[in-house]
Amino acid sequence: QVQLVESGGGLVQAGDSLRLSCAASGRTFSSYVMGWFRQAPGKEREFVATINRSGGNTYYADSVKGRFTISRDGAKNTVYLQMNSLKPEDTAVYYCAASTRPYSARASLYDYWGQGTQVTVSS
Repeated sequence: QVQLVESGGGLVQAGDSLRLSCAASGRTFSSYVMGWFRQAPGKEREFVATINRSGGNTYYADSVKGRFTISRDGAKNTVYLQMNSLKPEDTAVYYCAASTRPYSARASLYDYWGQGTQVTVSS
């Protein structure tokens, strides 16, 4: 079992940056693949980024590639999402998730989810 708590969301203007954090507690953090997903009003939850257990491999949705960076700090049991050049279409609730399965962009393969943090980007 692992508990996930996101933080760092807020209201920003287009072109600004934000860094989201997700603190994990419970079982060994390094045993989980970690991912970020987002859900905009009226839309389904979509994949944003994922990072493997060692932190050596990352994978991004095309919509955020080159603008967002996922990273993890094992000493702090935390995964981050650095978001640069934010656009109004990035507005969503952002969720952190943990998986005991292989590295994947599929939400159904993630076992644990945080409560989410709101990111709003104004034009």
